[in-house]
Amino acid sequence: MTEDDDPVFKALADRTRRQLLDRLFVSDGRTLSDLESDVDMTRFGVMKHLRLLEDAGLITTQRSGREKLHFLNAVPIRLIHDRWIDKYTESGLAALVHLKHTLENPVSTTTRTVQVHRVYIKATPETIWTAIVDPQWTRRYGYRHIADYDLRPGGAFKYFPGEYMVGADPETPVVEGEVIELDPPRRLVQTWRATWLDEPATRLTYEITDSENGVSILTLTHDVEDAPLTGKQVAGEMADAGGGWPEVLSDLKTLLETGAGLFP
Repeated sequence: MTEDDDPVFKALADRTRRQLLDRLFVSDGRTLSDLESDVDMTRFGVMKHLRLLEDAGLITTQRSGREKLHFLNAVPIRLIHDRWIDKYTESGLAALVHLKHTLENPVSTTTRTVQVHRVYIKATPETIWTAIVDPQWTRRYGYRHIADYDLRPGGAFKYFPGEYMVGADPETPVVEGEVIELDPPRRLVQTWRATWLDEPATRLTYEITDSENGVSILTLTHDVEDAPLTGKQVAGEMADAGGGWPEVLSDLKTLLETGAGLFP
């Protein structure tokens, strides 16, 4: 176990905290009062558990008027999966585990309308910004798409298929949208629409802030209201569609900190 993994493992060791994470997975962006109703515990106890989950990076919070909303942040769990689980998993065993889970847990029709993912990266905000918008960087992590940004309000955004999409037309974008707002290297707001899904455009926001010791915080907020298939896609919940934003952000972090992504 590495030192950076300790807070996450400790947070996951408690049954109540795992239960709270499960509730946020089913329905994200919930208030303290809403979460309190799901567990047999005092309000103060739930607050303490939520604080530990937030300290471990497993949830993020946002203010909405007088309310504080809590969102699941799957990135730390994805990092643990890639480090401690994936390489030890045999394909046959994984298939049996997946089958067991599928038979015992009916598919939920609930889709999170707002997803918030946060990752701490030992890199400057300028470096992270460049990795998001520069095609020479975007082709090295995640789905290896080639980004094409017209970085001005109203400018077009496109993702063209990279090397992972064998046989795809390199001239046909797989994702397209429009830049709404930008403040390099701190904030980028845009629309985001998967061209192969018959759904409306969604809203995607990148926010980059300084932390300490050369570490920056990248927060990605994806509002997928009215686009349930897109929501499942970017959350990594669709079969054979990859790990969604948690996988992309984990890969980006690894690339910027080590010089090589998670996958060849």
